[in-house]
Amino acid sequence: MARPVEFEYDKVLNNAMEQFWKEGYEASSVQKLLDCTGINRGTLYNSFGDKETFFKSCVDHYNKGIEKNIAESLKNEALDPWDAISRYFELAVTGATNKHRTMGCLLVNSLCESINYDRDKKKLIRSSLATIRKALVTQLNQAKKKGKIKKGITVDFAADVLINTLHGLRVNSRDGKNAKQLGDLIDFTIDTLRKK
Repeated sequence: MARPVEFEYDKVLNNAMEQFWKEGYEASSVQKLLDCTGINRGTLYNSFGDKETFFKSCVDHYNKGIEKNIAESLKNEALDPWDAISRYFELAVTGATNKHRTMGCLLVNSLCESINYDRDKKKLIRSSLATIRKALVTQLNQAKKKGKIKKGITVDFAADVLINTLHGLRVNSRDGKNAKQLGDLIDFTIDTLRKK
């Protein structure tokens, strides 16, 4: 009688997610995924599907962290709109562990590699990024209603600036900027948009 396959699903998913996060989809061979997760090829295909399906599961796993950060910041009704936005950046960027901060962002990293030419993966990544933008827009609409966005700046433009800053911070963090430097960039960006 064959022994049932034993592994910790979340641990395997987390290790694979970090592999894709560090090296990208293309560079993350099936063998590298097996090595970092400690599972065998049969378990990979039986439990997670092929590499592309595994990647999608890892993105979904990564998105749970994004959703948690959004819930604690951009969807926190106790926070003023700009405080909620600042809190999101703190959770997502400056408050991340050194290890994760220096890895950048799985979504941004994926957009910057050849995944951009794969329609299904591009759609998956863009959908994840759209979740962040939508939550930012909700807070920016509240800021606008309270007269807390500088004159001449639309909500859509402010959202684009914040998303652009978020992406840039992810790249800068991979390039070695520390949490203090990243925090200064966040504060500067918010100050260019916020009416005090």
